[in-house]
Amino acid sequence: MEILRPFRERIESLDEQIAALIADRLRVCSEVALVKKSEGIPMMQPDRVAAVRSAYAERGRALGVSPGFMSELASLLISEACRLEDEIIDGAG
Repeated sequence: MEILRPFRERIESLDEQIAALIADRLRVCSEVALVKKSEGIPMMQPDRVAAVRSAYAERGRALGVSPGFMSELASLLISEACRLEDEIIDGAG
């Protein structure tokens, strides 16, 4: 469907940007894990998790995107960040 090509190209470009931003975010999370490990700070920070989810929901509201979707997206990002932190703090990292 040729008529959809320009839209698909824009989506592909946005997807590449999103993936790059997620990779950047996870690199920062890895740096945080190294600090937590060196300073003996516990990996899990429940207040921070709640704050990030809430902030994502609020961004969703402000941008006209489902707050529930944005909160779930935050949960996915947090889950991967926790996995990385576990690997670094408890593993050989």
